[in-house]
Amino acid sequence: MIIFVALILLLGTKRFPDAAKKIGKIVSEYKKAKDTVEKQMKDVTKENLEVTGPVKDERQKLDVMSKTLGIDSKSKSDEELKGIIKNKIGQPENETQTKK
Repeated sequence: MIIFVALILLLGTKRFPDAAKKIGKIVSEYKKAKDTVEKQMKDVTKENLEVTGPVKDERQKLDVMSKTLGIDSKSKSDEELKGIIKNKIGQPENETQTKK
């Protein structure tokens, strides 16, 4: 209430309605931007990322990676899966062999 009276005294009765409209527009734009950011954050975090414990063996690791990348791993050998995964993530096979 005190702020309202102070604004009327500072701005006068003629300029106060325009100032109130501008403040209303600013608040409205802020709320729209905030809602947009919140929606985008919810969309990003909506993906169900399954966190599992450590893998027991190499095949399980390949299965988890292929599932994450959307690759059907059931009918593929370990070597086939390694090649497909490397191609999918964009890492050439010869780079991984030289790093070992």
